[in-house]
Amino acid sequence: MKRLPHPDNFHLEAARGWLMLGDAAAAREELAKLRPASRAQAEVLEFEWNVHAAASSWAQAHAVAQRLVATAPQRPWGWIHRAYAARRMPGGGLPHAWEALRPAADKFPKDFLVAYNLACYAAQMSRLDEAWEWLQQAAAAAGDVAKIKAMALTDADLAPLWPRLAK
Repeated sequence: MKRLPHPDNFHLEAARGWLMLGDAAAAREELAKLRPASRAQAEVLEFEWNVHAAASSWAQAHAVAQRLVATAPQRPWGWIHRAYAARRMPGGGLPHAWEALRPAADKFPKDFLVAYNLACYAAQMSRLDEAWEWLQQAAAAAGDVAKIKAMALTDADLAPLWPRLAK
């Protein structure tokens, strides 16, 4: 991350400290002190998303992820965060999460987390064959079938696939 100018660098570090202590509200207060140019940086937006997620402020997390996708569309985390928040925010849900993340699969075919999250969403929408295909794509992208299988076997979103994974 490009070093932020003073005093923004101190406010960001203070926000990180507050979040580590579990105080998302104090972290948000510190972020609010950043100048607009600093707040618009992708790394700061990613951190701000984490602050809102820690507070379960999903509508705000979604708005930040929207800005992150617009600011840095080449970063898969913005797309993943946007979908994660879309699933949980008021008025959201699995179809919204799917629609938010599905374009990222074409954009980031080698990012295993995109495919993995699509597998989770498909499984939760009872589209099990599609979920299985996305999980296979995640394993191929990760280059580690055992790692993806281990993740999937502890992920409640993928519970509908557990019998298939056990084979």
